[in-house]
Amino acid sequence: MTDSIGWRQKLAVLIPSTNTSVQPEFDAMRPSGVSNHISRIQIPNIALNNDDDFNKLIELIQEAQTAAVDSVMSSEPDRLVLGISAETFWDGLAASRQLKKSLEAHTGLEVSMGSDACLEALNLYGVKKLGVVTPYQPVGDKNVVRFFEQAGFEVVNIIGLKCQSPVHIAHVQETELCRAIRQVDGDDVEAVVQVGTNLAMARLAGFAETWLEKPVVAINTAIYWHALRKSGIEDRIDGWGSLLLHH
Repeated sequence: MTDSIGWRQKLAVLIPSTNTSVQPEFDAMRPSGVSNHISRIQIPNIALNNDDDFNKLIELIQEAQTAAVDSVMSSEPDRLVLGISAETFWDGLAASRQLKKSLEAHTGLEVSMGSDACLEALNLYGVKKLGVVTPYQPVGDKNVVRFFEQAGFEVVNIIGLKCQSPVHIAHVQETELCRAIRQVDGDDVEAVVQVGTNLAMARLAGFAETWLEKPVVAINTAIYWHALRKSGIEDRIDGWGSLLLHH
């Protein structure tokens, strides 16, 4: 006998306690037979006014992460999914790989996370020159650029929206995201990438592909796509752009 709802795959989804976008976006993408089980990393909704504040946020997440992982493991999930992106890009490619390795060693599960998911999606599209949208302060943007450059990509343009707190990231509306997408796009940009899992852009990214005529990779779509495909689930899921529809 298997789980009555998650009979194909039970996904343990790790998100900060301040994040209100990952859970509804993942649930909206969820195919039959897959279940999402949220575990929240307990952090305060601190002010994010500068780089020091953002560095503190990363520290708080790292300190509280293991407890959240251990909590969700009692549900006997099949895969660990990081619904958080800044940490996965932090300190470059080697640090990202070490984070994944340590989580896999701790849980005994395979891990899907934003940095890996973006690389696999971009390699699938065969693109190298990127326009990037983030909700971060400059230190976050620098870490994102460092990661992509070390992985062999060129960040042509990047815009950090400098959201004032973790909760405020989810307050960014689609009109503002549309403006940011257009600002980072250009003739020399082959794909647009959005990072920051509390920035709700999964639905918009699918629409944006139609008017940009190039890939637009929303981090939550990429993470969930990675989790499904690495679990052997090949369902075409409409409404979220080309990644979940065709690949």
